[in-house]
Amino acid sequence: MKLTSEKLPKDPFYTSLSQYAAKNQKVFQWRKEKTDQYCHANLVEKALQLLKERIRRGDAMAYFLRGQLYFEEGWFQEAIEQFEEIKEQDHQATYQLGVMYYDGLGTTTNAEKGVDCMKKILDSPCPKARHLQFAAAYNLGRAYYEGKGVNRSPEEAERLWLFAADNGNPKASVKAQSILGLYYSTKEPKELEKAFYWHSEACGNGNLESQGALGLMYFYGQGIRQDTDAALHCLREAAERGNVYAQGNLVEYYYNMKFFTKCVAFSKRIADYDEVHDIATIAQVTDCLPEFISRGMAIASFYHARCLQLGLGVTKDEATAKHYYSKACRLNPVLADELHSLLILQRI
Repeated sequence: MKLTSEKLPKDPFYTSLSQYAAKNQKVFQWRKEKTDQYCHANLVEKALQLLKERIRRGDAMAYFLRGQLYFEEGWFQEAIEQFEEIKEQDHQATYQLGVMYYDGLGTTTNAEKGVDCMKKILDSPCPKARHLQFAAAYNLGRAYYEGKGVNRSPEEAERLWLFAADNGNPKASVKAQSILGLYYSTKEPKELEKAFYWHSEACGNGNLESQGALGLMYFYGQGIRQDTDAALHCLREAAERGNVYAQGNLVEYYYNMKFFTKCVAFSKRIADYDEVHDIATIAQVTDCLPEFISRGMAIASFYHARCLQLGLGVTKDEATAKHYYSKACRLNPVLADELHSLLILQRI
């Protein structure tokens, strides 16, 4: 299970850029202009000019906002330079440096340095670091789980994630709550009741990954009594919100229920995602793990191919079917092999 870093938590001192803008209206005045007069690049350039002016006037927050703008634009080298400059005064800069060093964004991957940054956040007594500590604990847990920058220890990862999850506190790390659900459902021996509990907590706090996971747990009766209605409710809501793994599992359900026209229409949309670019984009937008996004795409591609091969709900087209079978194999060879085995056994 390949994990991802937690995004920078909101600063309660500046809960949103709009709040900052209310106090510093000139910095964000460009947002109020007619957007059709500017391309995105021009808007970013204008923002940088205004932030530079605020920095000249001594606005300490503007330093971090400039670094964060670089980060969000994917200008990682510039972001690192800015965050390095202010890391001793700004805990958010330290946090972002930890993410960038661990993930190798704009620099050579340096997991040890990333871990050190997160430990500084977690151990800091400063009140301005408190809103970052749950997320830092999640990231440290990830490092122990993956054995990068520290000796691998699933037990220490679990301890840190439990701290980060804070008994389901919506202001803690909701990502840690979701990952605990995944952890307990994949470790040996599995602890499915714990997995269901943590996915429920995360889902209640808005986590999209866990909403789809709950649907599958209800569907197969894992950690909870089997309930098809509850399963479909969770899966459909998660699918509508952009959970690709939930979408892929709905495709499988429609096929098995012989809703072939619906299966074909739904599966084609998912199967036609770009496997090179869309996975990363969807992961960024939904905060779902890329591994499960690719699994959802593989499921959809396989069943779409099967419908085309047999002419179920669509005109038979074996050549196009081969294209989608191949895509399923590229996206997830192990899963595609499992589905192919079921096909041979005439269970698909």
